[in-house]
Amino acid sequence: MRRPSLSDARDAKDVAASIVPEYAQSWDPVVERRVVRKIDMILMPFMWIGYGLVYYDKAILGGAAVFGMTSDLSLRTITSPPSLNPPVISTTRLSWATSLFYFGMLAGLYPLTYLFQRFSLGRVLCVIVVAWGGIAMLTAAVTSYRGLFAQRFFLGFTESIMPTAFMVVVSGYYTQAEQTMRQSWWYSATGGWTVIGAALNYAFANITGGALTRWQYLYLLAGAITVLFGVCCFWLPNSPASAWWFDDEEKVVAIERLRMGQMGVRCQKLKWGQILEAVLDPKCWILGVMMGAAYTVNGAVTGFGPLIVSTFGYTAFEALLWQMPLGAVCFVSILLTGYLSLKVPNIRLIMLMTCCLPVIAGCAMIWKSTWSHHAATPIAGYTVIGFFAPVTSLTVSTGMANVAGATKKSYMAANIFVFYCVGNIVGPQLVKSQTLQRHYPELWLGIIISYCLVIVLAVTLMFILRRENMRRERMQLDEKEAEKTAFEDLTDKENPHFRYVY
Repeated sequence: MRRPSLSDARDAKDVAASIVPEYAQSWDPVVERRVVRKIDMILMPFMWIGYGLVYYDKAILGGAAVFGMTSDLSLRTITSPPSLNPPVISTTRLSWATSLFYFGMLAGLYPLTYLFQRFSLGRVLCVIVVAWGGIAMLTAAVTSYRGLFAQRFFLGFTESIMPTAFMVVVSGYYTQAEQTMRQSWWYSATGGWTVIGAALNYAFANITGGALTRWQYLYLLAGAITVLFGVCCFWLPNSPASAWWFDDEEKVVAIERLRMGQMGVRCQKLKWGQILEAVLDPKCWILGVMMGAAYTVNGAVTGFGPLIVSTFGYTAFEALLWQMPLGAVCFVSILLTGYLSLKVPNIRLIMLMTCCLPVIAGCAMIWKSTWSHHAATPIAGYTVIGFFAPVTSLTVSTGMANVAGATKKSYMAANIFVFYCVGNIVGPQLVKSQTLQRHYPELWLGIIISYCLVIVLAVTLMFILRRENMRRERMQLDEKEAEKTAFEDLTDKENPHFRYVY
């Protein structure tokens, strides 16, 4: 059977139009395996490093806080009368330094999402990521908490493009069944880079002498690596149709795999009707609120993690190293749930609810245990709250696997990310230094309530998706029609052949 000629094909619809029908229905499975392997080998390491840098940038603040930044930039203030001994210390400025990063992400989310939806994804990412790296390096020049506030806002503004771009990339290259595993691969960078970041922070914390402080070196390193990564972003293609690593036969198979799943492919035209549909779609709101509630943990851990661990009776150096077990739990649990979702159909939301339980237990362990020198119970609780990572990973993958239509996919990614920012803004504000003696009750109680809400919403979403699938199965539609409409950029609601996963 002859291979199709793609000499005049410019995008996915052109590729689809050039395919001989008999060829599309009987591609070589060896070629498909080669296609998937190439995508995995090129895109996954790229996104793992990229999202790792996003996470590392945020986590540096926690390490820098225990090694001089709080005093150098006046992030701690005394709120008690001078006669009181010991004085009451407020970390409100540090809380705002953490939260302002996410205000910047909120501000940058929609304009930057519009840019990569409308223009070349790789070139937009290249410019924005290089700017992000430059801003990270400039942190070393900050001399006051006001300067840090401004730097954190603009750092968040530029970084806002990464998670939404990666969600859209995965949904544009992988089938519905494959997406959760692949989303988990790049998302596991949150755990992997927690370990890497803790090791780097520990290494730089041992630097003595030199022209700069230890926390300044951390930001210079992170910024320099980010600039190099930004240059590499230039070669990221818009879709499988323009992927430079495929030959013509592989492009056909890559596109046809998406046709079979009714997921559609990347379209650079902005469709306001799809935005309106997304705004009125209950599952977009449910998944968004789930993400916001789940990420209250992260906002507190990235900004205050080492400081909180140091109150368990550990030194500043030991507090940095205790971030490693937390990161390991995040890393392993994300990959494990991603693997199980690939092997067992419709298990995503069940695993999500299961992973909420260790987080709730961990918060209770920290809150109600005795904080003494090298106390074991609170550090064990701190470690198991790392199960928040698969909760958020499964929320992302469930959201992106259950929408179709290019504009609606971008909206879903942006919507999830808005609530991600909200959760990260709220988390640091729950850390009240005045309640240290009572073990930060607002923080742990707030997280417990949030994760109970996640469980309730997950049950609701499962019911909605199962009921809709059953309704569509009763329609008994012609499968031949499904092949004709696969590349019409229909949304999941417009396309009756689409099936939801949970």
